Amino acid sequence: MSQHFLLSAKARTLSVRKVMELTDDQAFQLFKDVRWGEDSDVACPDCSTIGNHYFLRTRKQWRCKDCNHTFSVTSGTIFAFHKLPLRVYLGAIAIYSNAVKGISALQLGRDLGVQYKTAFVMAHKIRESLMEQRDDRQLSGEIHMDGAYVNGHIRPKNKKEDRIDRRLAENQRPDKRCVFVMRQREESEASETKGANKTLTFVIKSENQSDVSKLATEFVKKGSMICVDESNAYDVLHAKFDTRRVNHALEYRSDAGITNNLAESYFSRFRRMQYGQTHKFGNLYLANYANEAAYREDTRRLPNGEIFMDVAKKCAMTRTNRDWCGYWQGNKRPAERLAA
Repeated sequence: MSQHFLLSAKARTLSVRKVMELTDDQAFQLFKDVRWGEDSDVACPDCSTIGNHYFLRTRKQWRCKDCNHTFSVTSGTIFAFHKLPLRVYLGAIAIYSNAVKGISALQLGRDLGVQYKTAFVMAHKIRESLMEQRDDRQLSGEIHMDGAYVNGHIRPKNKKEDRIDRRLAENQRPDKRCVFVMRQREESEASETKGANKTLTFVIKSENQSDVSKLATEFVKKGSMICVDESNAYDVLHAKFDTRRVNHALEYRSDAGITNNLAESYFSRFRRMQYGQTHKFGNLYLANYANEAAYREDTRRLPNGEIFMDVAKKCAMTRTNRDWCGYWQGNKRPAERLAA
């Protein structure tokens, strides 16, 4: 039997210890290379001019030759206005990349030696970068879809006579949400990726025909085959796609070989992240948590060093997000990110 990828040496190309041992100059150079590329000219974040700008060595900042704007290596990125050394942010990305089932802000804070509030914002900035830079191009080939509900649990009363029927709509929690997932199967036999190679997640209020039809039309190419369960939310897909069904009340795999196991495997990781790490997903940032689990599923066969560089590049490419500037002073996102 062949060795599992995660046990092989090529899966371990990153050491958190080495990242935390970087000097200030090395951390600066690493983030500079990640943002603009090795041996590339620096681009001004204000006027986008690319060139050999004036470098202020004592401050580690540049001054644009065109607009005279002074900027640093993190100016205009998700890590703008940072107060901690750049090495700490790179260390956070390294720890985040190694956490295959996610990581809580408490654990991240203990690992980095920072307070909970700092770690919370740091982790959410990384999640925001993954969300902003995700590939939203249409899926094709064999697509597995499914939905799972979160934040819907109602604790039953102690006495049996006081309990309500929690299945009824009028007894449901108003903040109950559905995480809807689409996963594309890897078709190439030469690829090392097994199963799905691209995952898109969305937050909707319920698993219903209107939202499912809208999302499938927008994010799935015509001619694709869709595999779903027997929920009536997917009945509308038969008119637009080659839709295959499996009745989970009777079987996990139909006699024709139809499953939606790729979607189920995503929810397996998603639930482990929920129950084992974060314990609670607030609706305000539920879409970011769902997308994080999707990213971890899609990169499960990549070396951790490659994941680290990819996450760092996404953070460098993401513009400064005002939702995470002064978060603990009350500047929070005004509304949740619903897909429909």
